[in-house]
Amino acid sequence: MAAYRRFSHQRGVVSTHGRQVRPALAAIAAMAVLLSTGCGVGRDAAGSGPGQEFQFVAPGGQTRIAYDPPESRQRITDLRGESLMNPGTEVGIADFPGKIRVLNIWGSWCGPCRVEAPELQAVQDATRGDAVVLGIDVRDDRQAALDFKTDRGLTYDSIYDFSGRSLARLDGYPRNVVPSTIVLDREARVAAVFLTPVSSSDLLPLIAKLTDEAGTGRER
Repeated sequence: MAAYRRFSHQRGVVSTHGRQVRPALAAIAAMAVLLSTGCGVGRDAAGSGPGQEFQFVAPGGQTRIAYDPPESRQRITDLRGESLMNPGTEVGIADFPGKIRVLNIWGSWCGPCRVEAPELQAVQDATRGDAVVLGIDVRDDRQAALDFKTDRGLTYDSIYDFSGRSLARLDGYPRNVVPSTIVLDREARVAAVFLTPVSSSDLLPLIAKLTDEAGTGRER
């Protein structure tokens, strides 16, 4: 659980290498992380109340955000688009009801994604069906994206979102931050956002927490 303790569950606190950074310093720390590990820099957006459709907000420029308690979380209604692995069909979060869903925004052109992708596959393999990874492949050549998956033995599907239309459904979400990851609880509510590359050590403790959350029910 040590890895999980590095990820604060209080808004207004960013954890950097095991140390908490308060909002006054968060913007500096966040910008440094984005510039060193990501492929872009995003923006903040206003949020709405609990139970409403998710609107992205990053207080103080945070790059790892937890949304707690569970009743404060906002929901993502069905996000879907053309399947990367099965052209001509669609795939979306509603195809996995009751699952913890890990949405990963990536591209074969993105350097950090090459390291991150096997970690995501390890998460899907380790959770034995409790969680599912769904990629959102942006600004990419389809064949390059398919080769990326084949070369790394990735079995999870992705929305092929060359135009950015699917990702644009997430109000205010920074579409130019790649890679980034959104974790949904069993009720399709946003539990966490990572605007940095992630590893299995980041995600597995979080998924375990979401699995064990008291009162978390299946989607209706």
